[in-house]
Amino acid sequence: MKLIIDETRCKGCNLCTTVCPYSIFTEGKKLNERGIVVPVLDRPQRCTNCRLRNLYNRQLCGVCQLICPDQAISWVEETEGLTEKVVIEY
Repeated sequence: MKLIIDETRCKGCNLCTTVCPYSIFTEGKKLNERGIVVPVLDRPQRCTNCRLRNLYNRQLCGVCQLICPDQAISWVEETEGLTEKVVIEY
């Protein structure tokens, strides 16, 4: 699982930065194209939903998603990388 912030929905309230028990969000520093400062994922690997949701087959935290008034936070399945044959030339 991978956590994403939909920048088209986020209004920059930063509630997610205050409620996350794992401190994976930080306040953004740059304005996006709509003039809004969107929070940044600082350490998403600390999120239990990102790491363990598939293992336990249920949502483990999700406070950021629940508190977001704009429904801008969600999880997506990560696709495994495609294997490709690599030719090394000397």
